[in-house]
Amino acid sequence: MLTSWSAVPLRVLIAPDSFKGSLDAGAAATAIARGLLEALGPRVRIASLPMADGGEGTLDALLAVAGAQERTVLTSDALGRPRQARFGLLLDGRAVIEAAEAIGLPLVTDVPLRPLTADSGGAAPLVIDALDSGVASILLTVGGSATTDGGAGLLRGLGVRFLDEAGDDIPLGGVGLERLDRIDLRGLDPRAARAHWRIACDVDNPLTGSTGAAAVFGPQKGADASDIARLDAGLARLAAALESATGVSVAGMPGAGAAGGIPASLHAVLGAELVPGAELVADALGLASAIADADLVITGEGSLDAQSLRGKVPATVASSASRAGVPVVVIAGAVDLSADELVRAGIAVAISLADGPATVESLIDRAPDLLAAAARRVGALIDLGGALVHRSTPGTGDDAGVTDRTLEGECS
Repeated sequence: MLTSWSAVPLRVLIAPDSFKGSLDAGAAATAIARGLLEALGPRVRIASLPMADGGEGTLDALLAVAGAQERTVLTSDALGRPRQARFGLLLDGRAVIEAAEAIGLPLVTDVPLRPLTADSGGAAPLVIDALDSGVASILLTVGGSATTDGGAGLLRGLGVRFLDEAGDDIPLGGVGLERLDRIDLRGLDPRAARAHWRIACDVDNPLTGSTGAAAVFGPQKGADASDIARLDAGLARLAAALESATGVSVAGMPGAGAAGGIPASLHAVLGAELVPGAELVADALGLASAIADADLVITGEGSLDAQSLRGKVPATVASSASRAGVPVVVIAGAVDLSADELVRAGIAVAISLADGPATVESLIDRAPDLLAAAARRVGALIDLGGALVHRSTPGTGDDAGVTDRTLEGECS
């Protein structure tokens, strides 16, 4: 338990991402809070701010904003099957649309994947309903899609036509882009054109090539080598047609290859701004303000590695906390960063959930209890650090007059 030195409650902000395949961000925050309270009791004051990085779970994180309203729309999945999908209306008039609610990969894994014909059109009814509600600003999250059609289906649903050499509409899906000759923007919904678009993008892959949408993300959507070649060629034709129609080049644009190329088309046609997903969520949730009211921040995700430092939640939280001078602890399923990398990222301590040899499956099954246990370890470090500070303060403890004791350490 806390000793008598801690008269003032420690203010702790818990701001984790989801632990994919195990816990959503809210459940992770709850487990961490439980462990911290078990260790520190009433001597800690906890605030929770579940985060997201622009992928699945972003809508739920933003719906937690005060005054947010959830809407449900009848639409279709990436295979054209009817389904209900949600989006959010924020109090400031912005709409939050998570493309994966309609065209997410998990929604179509009940049948053999169809990488060539999967279509992003199911996201369009969400946009239309938002525009019907009078919004002038749209936050679109695109992670986790089942499609590689460059966003052609979505724009088709907003009135854009994608035509072959004969002037006929091309087939749905990424395979249809093989026949693309030109893009007709005359039917574009003017409300979509006037809206301010921001796309939460959690990767920086270009549209085409060896690190592009088809090559990198196609396999997880069911594409084999032949499919990847066809999809990549189609996306190259799309880039050329977009530049011809709008004057905007997206061929080498970082992030254009996210979600099968959706950002490429929306940037060229609608002027959409690509924003790192975690930064967008942090801004919408008021992360900086929450950190300013904290003495310590605890964040986390499933795996803390080099990718985490490229705009993911832990890096975004650590960066914001560093600017405010607030220390950060990261709890992760696995930690694969060196001590130097942690320091450069602004992370004071990183704790791994693995408490010995364990399979990924066992870690997932035990995630709530493991998170709570890790949080208890954080509490023990806080207790120990506070006790040492107390002993090093002149006139206190058994070693009154000792003023230069410090505690430095790393947990992994």
